[in-house]
Amino acid sequence: MSHKKDKTIPYKIVRSNRKTMAIHVNKVAEVEVRVPFHVKEREIKAFVNQKQDWIRKHLSKIQEAQANRQAFVLGYGSILRLAGREYFLRERAGNGAGFDGQCFYLPANLPDDMIKQALIQVYEQLAKQVLTGRTKEFSEVTGWMPAGVKVNRAKTRWGSCSSKGNINFSWRLIMAPEEVIDYVVVHELAHLQEMNHSPRFWAEVASVLPDYKERQKKLKEFQKQIANEDWS
Repeated sequence: MSHKKDKTIPYKIVRSNRKTMAIHVNKVAEVEVRVPFHVKEREIKAFVNQKQDWIRKHLSKIQEAQANRQAFVLGYGSILRLAGREYFLRERAGNGAGFDGQCFYLPANLPDDMIKQALIQVYEQLAKQVLTGRTKEFSEVTGWMPAGVKVNRAKTRWGSCSSKGNINFSWRLIMAPEEVIDYVVVHELAHLQEMNHSPRFWAEVASVLPDYKERQKKLKEFQKQIANEDWS
């Protein structure tokens, strides 16, 4: 592994047993050039130079998302998403925090960092209720019964299914539209039948959600939205 620099863009070279060269831009705007062991550095530099426009385009998107996350502030009056719908955050007398079907509410005069943490706890409670419920409903329809369902704080995976049949969901999923939530739920349940992404797996998903490809597109749109928000 080494660091190189062309005329404008710094990048890191990662050599492995792969057969082709590829460029990856990660979430912290670092450029990684993944290459086979035998490729010479002049070839790598030429390859990177050919991909300048592509790299700049992706760096720009990531840097914009970084700036948006840094500027992300939650406060009373903020608009929050739940199952794809938008609700205001209001202050309410007392020590309670929650969601009443009309708005999110928190005690008055909380500092910004406490507002975020309190809201995450509210979202986690809602996620446990809604995601567990949707999983149960689809399990009853399909007969695909997980060993257990849990909600975690995963940042990069919306859901996962273990070899023991346990399904985990990120609490962030509860912000997504209902059709996206259902897609992720069915996707993970289908892994109880096929622990891969083979044609047979997608056939299982399609048997429950024939429009799953449209739902995938909406998930990607949601991912772009959430990438601009700092919920850590």
